[in-house]
Amino acid sequence: EDEDDDDDDEDEDEGIMGVRVMTIARGTTTARGMRAKCVKNSTSPQCKGSAAPRRGAVGGRRAGTRSGATSGEGGAKLWGGRFSEAQDPLMEKFNESLSFDRRMWREDADGSVGYARALARAGVITDEERDAIVQGLGLVSAEWASGTFVAKAGDEDIHTANERRLTELIGEVAGKLHTGRSRNDQVATDTRMWLRAQLLEIRKHLRTLIEIAVDRAEREVDVVMPGFTHLQSAQTVRWSHWLLSHAAAWQRDDQRLGDLLERVNVMPLGSGALAGNPFGIDRQLLAKDLGFAGVCPNSMDAVSDRDYIAETSFWASMVSTHLSRWSEDLIIYCSQQFGMVKMSDAYSTGSSLMPQKKNPDALELLRGKSGTQIGSLMAVLATIKGTPTTYNKDLQEVWHSMYYTVDNMSDSLQIAAGCLATARIYPDAMERGLCAEMLATDLAEYLVRKGVPFRETHHISGAAVKLAEDREVPLSSLTVDDLKPLCDKFDADVVEVWSYEKSAESRDTEGGTSRRSVLEQCAKLRAYLSAH
Repeated sequence: EDEDDDDDDEDEDEGIMGVRVMTIARGTTTARGMRAKCVKNSTSPQCKGSAAPRRGAVGGRRAGTRSGATSGEGGAKLWGGRFSEAQDPLMEKFNESLSFDRRMWREDADGSVGYARALARAGVITDEERDAIVQGLGLVSAEWASGTFVAKAGDEDIHTANERRLTELIGEVAGKLHTGRSRNDQVATDTRMWLRAQLLEIRKHLRTLIEIAVDRAEREVDVVMPGFTHLQSAQTVRWSHWLLSHAAAWQRDDQRLGDLLERVNVMPLGSGALAGNPFGIDRQLLAKDLGFAGVCPNSMDAVSDRDYIAETSFWASMVSTHLSRWSEDLIIYCSQQFGMVKMSDAYSTGSSLMPQKKNPDALELLRGKSGTQIGSLMAVLATIKGTPTTYNKDLQEVWHSMYYTVDNMSDSLQIAAGCLATARIYPDAMERGLCAEMLATDLAEYLVRKGVPFRETHHISGAAVKLAEDREVPLSSLTVDDLKPLCDKFDADVVEVWSYEKSAESRDTEGGTSRRSVLEQCAKLRAYLSAH
């Protein structure tokens, strides 16, 4: 029961703002004074539930009893011993994180199991106590898994909730679990374990997207299409080459993710609040038990390091940027003006007014969500930059970005894979998008093979394009007689230049758009996926 219930009733007459201001004032300026009065006069109305210090008690309380701050609804706080008043209900809401960090229930329980075993190895708890804690945590996990776990007042985060329930199940021995451990190193450990598992799942989605691109590239390798620079027709490329251009970016994303996972997979547990653990636990063995590759090397850094969240947000921002560019291409290709691709109904929507509309909304949302993801990265960096060493409550805010990033990337990559797997291409429309002017570079290269320097052939080919424009005819309609005045190296074999397939096949170097080169790129991507 709140020690100041009578005073709170009086404060309510001052209005909502008055209640809050008076409550805060008491908590910050008069708490010590109230405790002093209670020691002298235990019968004072303000001292209800208080008493003078007794022999054998610590800080005026019987050894082994619980006192201190509670939630507005009466739930005890893990940190309440130093406080004398209930928390403002709005502060409860402002401070709590169980509403979102409950997603880490499994990792919190598993981390506690590992820590209990470490405490037993160090002789801090007995084997029997360890077994009771481990068994109890198993019961807590089972409740979460079955959806029967009931949160109560005072469960401000997943750590508090699990420990409270463990205490209900196995009694006071549960209080030994937190020996030498702080929520500072606990939450850092939980989030790393949770994020590690999530990123491994997301990596599967990313690799599925790459595999779909490779499959289509091999299957549709003979389809040629216009390639663009500045969104202007540029050169002939293969549809497969375009697919692999995005798969190459996704491969870099996969490489970055593999690199990122190494830094996520280090263990902060055993760092305590900031200074380390005083009970001699074996951190290396604990890390092995929890699946970590190693331990964070400095306890002060370990509890405040959120680089792994910032890096994950950056990684996701880069993937989202790549997906956005890919989506933009397909949105253009899907338009009636291009008509080269049509999205499946499963990833499209219509208009509430215009019956004929089929909108590529999945692609547009992928493009749009990239902006939100980039904004999430900025939020993480802005939160971290102003925090002094070591842990500060500001850091709780970065979990929102972590959860959003994981959800967004999981959904986005699966949606992208679905879009790519089901999209229909129209080779005839792609071929109609080709124009003879796209072979102007091939015309210049024809003369290079005749011994003319490229810088000169570039000007000659440009003059040919201008001549065709002036006559309002395609470049390919110019005859040898038309071209001879521009350069005497033109001959009858110039007609072989006007082949889109030949143009694509001429780009046969590694990474080029020839059929052989495209299939080679496919093989390399498959080898990469198999090896990593």
